[in-house]
Amino acid sequence: MVRNRGFRVQERVESAIQKIKDHLKVLGVEEVSIYECAGRVLAEEVIANSNVPPFDRAAMDGYAVIAEDTFGASETNPVLLKCVGEVKVGETSSLDVHSGQAVRVFTGSAMPGGANAVVPLEFTRLNGEIIEVLKSVPPYKNVSRAGEDLKEGEVVLKRGEILQPQDAGILSSLGFRSVKVYRRPRVAVISTGNELLEVGEKLEGAKLYNSNNPMICNAISQLGFSAISLGIARDEFVEIERKLLEALNYDMVIFTGGTSVGEHDLVPEVVSKHGKILFHGVAMKPGMPTAFGIVDKKPVFMLPGSPSACFLAFETFVVPALFRMVNVKIVERKGTTKTGILQHRVPSEIGVRSNVRVCWKDGKVYPLRISGSGILSSLVRANALLVVPENVEGFEAGEEVEVRLIRDITEVFE
Repeated sequence: MVRNRGFRVQERVESAIQKIKDHLKVLGVEEVSIYECAGRVLAEEVIANSNVPPFDRAAMDGYAVIAEDTFGASETNPVLLKCVGEVKVGETSSLDVHSGQAVRVFTGSAMPGGANAVVPLEFTRLNGEIIEVLKSVPPYKNVSRAGEDLKEGEVVLKRGEILQPQDAGILSSLGFRSVKVYRRPRVAVISTGNELLEVGEKLEGAKLYNSNNPMICNAISQLGFSAISLGIARDEFVEIERKLLEALNYDMVIFTGGTSVGEHDLVPEVVSKHGKILFHGVAMKPGMPTAFGIVDKKPVFMLPGSPSACFLAFETFVVPALFRMVNVKIVERKGTTKTGILQHRVPSEIGVRSNVRVCWKDGKVYPLRISGSGILSSLVRANALLVVPENVEGFEAGEEVEVRLIRDITEVFE
């Protein structure tokens, strides 16, 4: 940069991003409660330490039976069984079911010994102690088997996952109270300019309210990182220097304004005095005056003062840097709609909207095999949802379908 003459060299955008990443490091690892882990980047592989569920349980309200006792049952030819008790949810029971017997169970009840199926309540009639079974059930019908959700020893979550609410649920089901995540950077934000006023001050003359600072702080917070506003620095070397030195107490520094080639654009000079500027001026419009440096091993971004240029430079250069400091690259963002070729048929019932949990990868959609609505791990293994509308009787393999990502897709740096 030559003052009052413009930028002689403009760094290409991809080259600038690479220089930034090459000078960043992961901040370390900390442990957080499962109640506060959503949005954090997992720093360790999570292995199932037990089966989930740890016992066979009823998947519907009804009667636990020996499936073979029900064979041939119909409304016109019901099978008669004697009800010998009940098992409530959360209770253990010493009841054993023998041929000719049934036990009342509820969704989530532990299955009594000897029983291997549940007849739904709507397919029974109660007559004193006698249960009339109106429909047969095969073995293990309406039973959630031990380990059906998770099996002991399997990988539940991989390092680098951005944790979602459903991940907190699965961690809790395994007995985890906390989890190790990468520490999030704390970002100091400073706006520069003699023309700036804080909201609440009297606006007069050629003054403007400081819009960049709240905009950038909110952009940082929306991504799940910590933003600290250090306010406004006037266009004076000493004041900008004082703000920089204060900002070095944090993990990253962002200046807005004061980065161009005018007489009062002093931020690059201050940064040069205390550190090293890696580039100043990028081949991007708007956003050309963007600069980046390192001071005391801390990344310092110098963004343009024009609000649109400031925001676009933040999105282009700062966002990937923030995620680099928590050891991931974002490949696809949660909430994005993607299309892909369905790899297996997805059936659905007319009149019912189906939310099918799927994995989207490289333009292909893989439906997950799921046996019940209680399988929480399906929301952990899936990265997208395929919605089958009420008026559609499923999708065929080979069809192009549209899915919505329900978690971020990431790559780990190191």
